[in-house]
Amino acid sequence: GLEVDKVGRIGDGWDRPRLVVGNVLRVLPHPDAERLVLADVDWGAGTPHRVVTGAPNLLPYRDAGDLPSPMKVVFAREGAELFDGHAEGWVKVKLKGRPVRGVMSDAMVCSEKEIGLSEDHEGILILDPDAPVGAPLADVLGDAVLTLELTANYAHASNIVGMAREVAALLDRAFAPPAWRLED
Repeated sequence: GLEVDKVGRIGDGWDRPRLVVGNVLRVLPHPDAERLVLADVDWGAGTPHRVVTGAPNLLPYRDAGDLPSPMKVVFAREGAELFDGHAEGWVKVKLKGRPVRGVMSDAMVCSEKEIGLSEDHEGILILDPDAPVGAPLADVLGDAVLTLELTANYAHASNIVGMAREVAALLDRAFAPPAWRLED
């Protein structure tokens, strides 16, 4: 039925040693900025690394100190190539250490936009709590992406549910239909 036009991989361009799973251990207030916090992140190197961030989803933890449960995140080390979360479109930048309001920061916790997954830059990407600390992000989030060629004689392939059903059948996998929620 369906032809695979090409196979791509999410995470092929990610820098394996510099873009890894981190675990936010504690969040402290920035000494000189209300909208910034200091996050101590374990990334598998022995000692936690402190980063400065203004991620809105970390601000509520400003005075929490040690977090009661793991918060697995995308951790980028200096030299990693990322997308500028504040720029229009997809502008690549290389992460360089610099002082942020008087505190040195040479690493960061990343949003979906910064790693190229989506336009979302409203906060850092929170990973599954079971993600292994220090693992390359490509091993945790990387996946195959199939680009399928559509033909007019396969009406069931003209929608995402039909495509998912077809791919599940081709790969001999269970099909899980989406949960529909209709609003009045």
